[in-house]
Amino acid sequence: MVFASAGTPIPHYNDYRARDGLTNADLTVATVVYLAAAALSLLVLGRLSDHLGRRPVGVAALLGSALGLAVLLDVDGLAELAGGRFLQGLSTGLASSALGALVVDSAPERRRWLPAAVTGTAPMLGIPVGALVSGALVDHAPAPRQLGYVVVGGLLLAAAALVALSPETVRRTTARRAAASLRPRVLVPAGARRALLVVAALVLATWSVGGFYQAFGPSIALDQLGSGAALTAGAVFGSFTLLSVLGGPLAARLRPDRAVRLGALAYALCFAGVLAALAAGAVVPFLAASLLAGVAQGAAQTAAMRSLLARTAPAERAGSLSTVFLLSYGSAAVPGLLAGRLTGVLSTPQIAACHGVLVVVGVGAVLVLARPAPGGR
Repeated sequence: MVFASAGTPIPHYNDYRARDGLTNADLTVATVVYLAAAALSLLVLGRLSDHLGRRPVGVAALLGSALGLAVLLDVDGLAELAGGRFLQGLSTGLASSALGALVVDSAPERRRWLPAAVTGTAPMLGIPVGALVSGALVDHAPAPRQLGYVVVGGLLLAAAALVALSPETVRRTTARRAAASLRPRVLVPAGARRALLVVAALVLATWSVGGFYQAFGPSIALDQLGSGAALTAGAVFGSFTLLSVLGGPLAARLRPDRAVRLGALAYALCFAGVLAALAAGAVVPFLAASLLAGVAQGAAQTAAMRSLLARTAPAERAGSLSTVFLLSYGSAAVPGLLAGRLTGVLSTPQIAACHGVLVVVGVGAVLVLARPAPGGR
């Protein structure tokens, strides 16, 4: 629900451009603010749940996300949009570590791929679902600028109540240790450096493109594909990540090293199809290639996270997930900031092609680094 909340504003972007005078550069700034806030939260607050408990930190993340939606109820310029996205980013970072660690702590012994699939694909599933639901409400329901925020906000409050009633999985420590955990630190689990490098290369290839879809999805729908409907804008953005959840079961059938290499290679080929369809302005091939890219990246990310979590001790889970998501949001924010600066110089297909360079670099690194585990396990 936190990630669904993060996707809820995206279908509104064309309306903000038309009625409130926001530009593509402004929308890119709002996206970068969201990503930077998430990265800041992960860097400073990522290990807090190890000391205060998963439940209270998780509830705080859900309530903070609802507060961000409340700010977005009355957007008439960049300040309100950026403010709401900042609160959403902080909450997303907090949820990524605390609730992600709660998932791993609570996972069953069987189906060892499951926690990796949940933590690796929750953003890829939640954000597009939020965008699609919001887009449908914008196009077909009353109060189009507010109703989606109200509905998702109510679901966030319900989720907060459920998390508050759930079992705690860690023992609280002293206030001094909790305060010490706020010192910025990037945790690299012992014995997991290569696995973390594989994850880092993969998120460079995938999250950089995800940031592009988030910032430019509405303008792609309107300017490149000829549709100004909010639902179409949500579908364009969601097409890149919506089916990523299907990659988890597919990756479970293979060794993690083989699954991550095959998934990364398939993702690169699918994104080449995205670029070709975008250059031709072809709607159906664009959506089809984006959907297939989502499946491929879901398989690769599940396999990469499975390998990393297998090498991570329970006390390192929140910190390790914070590091992963910090790399993820950084991989989306920095290219997004540069893309915003280039909007007046390059066309949208040209900016997409620049992201293709990052895909080649990231996937190439994955193919080099993802080696079979000793004994072939």
